[in-house]
Amino acid sequence: MNDRYEAGYGEDGYGGDQYEIVGYDDYGRPVYQQVPPRQQPPHQQAYDPYGQQQGYPQGGDDTGRHQPVPPGYDPYGTRQAPYDPYGAGTQDPGAGYDPYGQATAAGGQQPRVTEQTAYIPQQTRPDGDAMPEAPAARGQEAGEDAEFAFVEEPDGESEDVIDWLKFTENRTERREEARRRARGRIIALGVVVALVVAGGVGYLWYAGKLPGVSSPGTASGTTVAAGAQKRDVIVVHLHDTGRRGTSTVLLVDNTTTKRGSTVLLPNSLALSDDSGTTTTLAKSVDDDGSSGTRDQLDTVLGTDIQGTWRLDTPYLQNLVELVGNIEVDTDTDVPDPDAKEKGAAPLVHRGSAQTLSGKAAVAYATYRGPGESESAQLKRFGEVMQGTLRKLSSDPSAATTTVQTLAQILDPPLTDKDLGTFLARLADLAKDGKYRTVPLPVQGDGTLTAGTSDSVVKDILGGTAKSPDAGSAVRVAVQNATGAKDDTEKARVTLLGGGFGFIEGGTASGARAASQVVYSDAADKQNATEVAKTLGLPAAAVTKGAVSSGADVLVVLGQDYRPAAS
Repeated sequence: MNDRYEAGYGEDGYGGDQYEIVGYDDYGRPVYQQVPPRQQPPHQQAYDPYGQQQGYPQGGDDTGRHQPVPPGYDPYGTRQAPYDPYGAGTQDPGAGYDPYGQATAAGGQQPRVTEQTAYIPQQTRPDGDAMPEAPAARGQEAGEDAEFAFVEEPDGESEDVIDWLKFTENRTERREEARRRARGRIIALGVVVALVVAGGVGYLWYAGKLPGVSSPGTASGTTVAAGAQKRDVIVVHLHDTGRRGTSTVLLVDNTTTKRGSTVLLPNSLALSDDSGTTTTLAKSVDDDGSSGTRDQLDTVLGTDIQGTWRLDTPYLQNLVELVGNIEVDTDTDVPDPDAKEKGAAPLVHRGSAQTLSGKAAVAYATYRGPGESESAQLKRFGEVMQGTLRKLSSDPSAATTTVQTLAQILDPPLTDKDLGTFLARLADLAKDGKYRTVPLPVQGDGTLTAGTSDSVVKDILGGTAKSPDAGSAVRVAVQNATGAKDDTEKARVTLLGGGFGFIEGGTASGARAASQVVYSDAADKQNATEVAKTLGLPAAAVTKGAVSSGADVLVVLGQDYRPAAS
């Protein structure tokens, strides 16, 4: 590019105002600076580039005179058009350099490079007019914050690349999210499996079924002693309002072994009252009522009964209907007590899983066929109780509501809530198959023997007969083996007169020659000696051995016994 730009000429014909490129601005455009016109050398005629002095040669001839110049003469051999800085006129193909990008000497169009086009504020044309301002300059004068930026237009390929990057990024995020979810599922599954395994092991441990490990009811694999187990016991008296009989059972909840039981108590069970007089269970219920009978049962069985539930037959019928009937394996047909015709269909049919309504349940629980023993009827009552427990709700609140619906008046200290909660626990055991019904074996005279009764008294009820309180009478059980029935009554009178308690021990199967006074606890040896003296028996008759439950000393009267009355 030329270093100078001639924008005009002075009066000397050599040159006027001129501009020189002195640098470039921030956008690559040239910046010009006006320079003073060059001076004509002395004694030299001014150069006329347009041939205004046409017809005259530039120099003189040998004579020094000016020669005429032909029109159009060009001393340099080229034709030059008048200077047109804006390219307004028609360009000659041989035109020279045009600083504004007009026609070139070769006749082609000079490329316009925007980035190299400079703007000179208020630049003056050679003719004196102000040059037009660039749009950017006008925007700056108007206070606009105009900036030039070279923005590369995104083409199709750029958009494809951006879309591909977004797709790749989204797919990667989806894969990572899937991995996180999979890890979460694996962790949750592991937690569930661990809980299931822990629960199963805990159940096996608690149930005592885990090999080599003891359960809560065992110590080092050995069952906890019966006396150390905790039990809740309630006595139930079923009063038959139709035939005026009673049946008694014990409901036992062993909270240590998680087992439930119904213990059948025969009416012939021998009890002793406060005076030491022997009586039977049935007679005690009628005479002494609930409170007195409960105390006597505690004395004989060594139990701690928490309450008494008197259940009259109408309440039993309502209870069975409230739980929605029961199922019992019946052992006999039971006639309908209200049937007036002979040969009517039985109310209860013999068979397994017989559905019994409330009326049928009462009829079966109180039925005693011709020639049957009391134990047969008592067994049926126990089956009805267990069937009722299987249908009762295991929820304490629901069971309590059932009890309250019966509208019974319970004997203190038993309350509706206490009875409902107790029955709910037994109902849960009965449904789980951890419940049984067992009879309490007694001899023909109602007394308990060490061999037959201790298995129930110790294992189910939890121990032996309770020791008498300080100052109370020593209980003496008398068994008659003399062959004379009156000897028992005579011995009773003698013992009561001597301050001892008396328990009817029944009659031995055969007569014995020598009498025996037996004690089981060493602390009762002295008492046994005193009993022998009172009855007039020799000291050699005193011996240590087994004593039936409920007695401190056992006396077996032999043929050597001589009643005091004789």
